[in-house]
Amino acid sequence: MAITKRFGMIASAAAVGTLLLTACNGDVDADGTGAAAPSATAAAEQAAEQAAAQSANFLSGTAKQNNAPSGTGDWANPPGKPAVKPVAKKWVQLSAAKAGTLDPVVVNGAGFTLYRFDKDTADPSKSNCNGECATTWPPVVVAPGGKIFIDGVKKSDVGVVKRDDGNLQVTIGGWPVYRFSKDLKPGDTNGQGVGGTWFGVTPDGRKAGGGQGADDASGKPATSVTLSDEKNFGDPSEGLAGAGCQNAARAGSASSLQASGSLKIWSGKDCKGASKVVNGNVADLSAIGFDNKIASVFLG
Repeated sequence: MAITKRFGMIASAAAVGTLLLTACNGDVDADGTGAAAPSATAAAEQAAEQAAAQSANFLSGTAKQNNAPSGTGDWANPPGKPAVKPVAKKWVQLSAAKAGTLDPVVVNGAGFTLYRFDKDTADPSKSNCNGECATTWPPVVVAPGGKIFIDGVKKSDVGVVKRDDGNLQVTIGGWPVYRFSKDLKPGDTNGQGVGGTWFGVTPDGRKAGGGQGADDASGKPATSVTLSDEKNFGDPSEGLAGAGCQNAARAGSASSLQASGSLKIWSGKDCKGASKVVNGNVADLSAIGFDNKIASVFLG
């Protein structure tokens, strides 16, 4: 009787152990540690993203070559503004191109430069630009089942990721891509190097123009410059672009600047007063005696 009772207790303990292992998803690795499986929610989200990526219609060529309706997709996005209306999410275009000194860089169907953000991740793809950030840097979004026109960009390098707000954001090389609110005409590259974390994106997802925040010693004339109020390229900032003399909207505010090439900075408006030639990025303008002194620049 005692032996039967003892076997019954052992059997009960074994059953409890089995239940505990099952509840903990007790897969045991070679080192004896348990490997927890992804939660049902995480697995469902991952499956949804994969389904969304597979549902996107990839078409070779430009939107125009594919007879996209006027006033839709990239053509429906106001310069510098987020894509909000459904008609603006019908399609996006990714074209390898040249913009300013960036060659190659990806532009959208309206010719606006696309950027990547160092604080995002590419593996796995994840956007960390939300709220006000997403207003300054409108994400490139597409509706589920929408069209992605690829022109000089490999289909294998393009995907989508679900944003925190539920929208599907286009990725290149795993990196979520954006426009810049201060790029107001096609070909502008005012977002290049902003904050030392934003760079144009190449067709394979790398940083355009080298994009490492290092000085460009090429001596090539710069066609754009970003003036930052803080040292080391911190925000707030403003971009100037074009050929010839350009006046700063906020004269005497810059403590650092970023440019892919050489330019001349001036202490007075209309390129007058004290001046100095700089070549590439300057992380601290006080080092050259120009902190909070730039009123205008000469580009090109």
